[in-house]
Amino acid sequence: MSEATERFFESLPARAPAVLRGPVTGTLQIDLSTGNRTDHWLVQMRPGEAVVTHARGTADAVWHSSADLFERLASGRTQAIAAVLRNESTFSGNVVLFLSFRRFLPNPPGTRDPREVAREQVGRAP
Repeated sequence: MSEATERFFESLPARAPAVLRGPVTGTLQIDLSTGNRTDHWLVQMRPGEAVVTHARGTADAVWHSSADLFERLASGRTQAIAAVLRNESTFSGNVVLFLSFRRFLPNPPGTRDPREVAREQVGRAP
């Protein structure tokens, strides 16, 4: 398990109030594989709160990924939905948990919120 992945999961509880604003409640199990080894993470989510344990358990949804892919996701070099659609990772269960969790993942480097770009354009208008 990479140090970046460990830090990512450690940061979730502190970031949860800003990320989990909607009415999401449930547990997501994330399985990260490297060769013959699989590391399990449980993320219990509810509005404004995330509890993370490095364990396997009862979950409302399961997301399986390679550890390498997850490191790229955690650094913003690839996107979670695109990885699932390309069949690079798999997901089963309550899709709302997956969609909520992906908000913890950073945007690709250099991307900007389209609302910011629009505000800049309006500010420059003659």
